[in-house]
Formats: sequence, C-alpha cells, structure tokens
Amino acid sequence: MIIAEMAPRYWEDASVNGVEETEEDPQIPLRDGDLWTLRILIDEGRVLDWPEGVTAQTHYKVCDAGLYRLMDADGGVLAERDAYVPPFLAPGEEGFGDYVILSIGPDGKIANWDPDLSWFDRGRPDPDHAP
Repeated sequence: MIIAEMAPRYWEDASVNGVEETEEDPQIPLRDGDLWTLRILIDEGRVLDWPEGVTAQTHYKVCDAGLYRLMDADGGVLAERDAYVPPFLAPGEEGFGDYVILSIGPDGKIANWDPDLSWFDRGRPDPDHAP
C-alpha cells in the first residue's frame, strides 16, 4: 500500500462528481482540514475508503508539501519520502513533481495507474556504500 499525505495549495483545483470545487467548501473525499490523505492499494490502483459512486478529477499543486510512504502487508513502513510529488500521482500526465493529477472513478480506482515504486529508493543511501 502507498499512503500519501498531501497539502494541496488550492482545493478549487478539482472537481467532484463533475462539479468544480470551491476553496470555501471542498467536497473531495478523504480531506481532513488542510490535508488530503490517500491510502492506495498498489496492485489495484484503488483508493481505500473512497465513497462508492463518487468521481473526482484533481490537478492539485502540492510541490514539496507531501509525505509518501510505501507500506508492507502488516502496516510497517518499508520506505518513506518527504518530498515533491511522485510521478505515480500524476499517471499519464506530466506533474513535474508539483502536481497531483488524478482521475478517480466511482469504484475508487485511479485511471492509468502504473506506479514505479523505485521512486522510493531515489535519494536513499546505498547500504553497500555506507561510510
């Protein structure tokens, strides 16, 4: 599972069920205050706890306001990065490390989901070459 905790700059950069969001009253599921947290099943590309029948299109500018974790089957953290947006959160698009560009279907599945999990290894020290 991937857990992504992000702080979008503008909630209005999305639509839910075809209705443009507003900054004053965002309806995007899984928002808690200023954070949007997604728990994504890697093999399915499905967002856990996504409300059935709800669709969303996002183009959130997040930049470096995110924490991304790769979890094992028991809930342990395999890798964690506090970094710019990973490419797999803009599948089929160019997010440039700044944008979360997702199309989430009524079943919670992310369109064009094909994550490259090696992103979690980038920037980590190589244990074979540790000082």
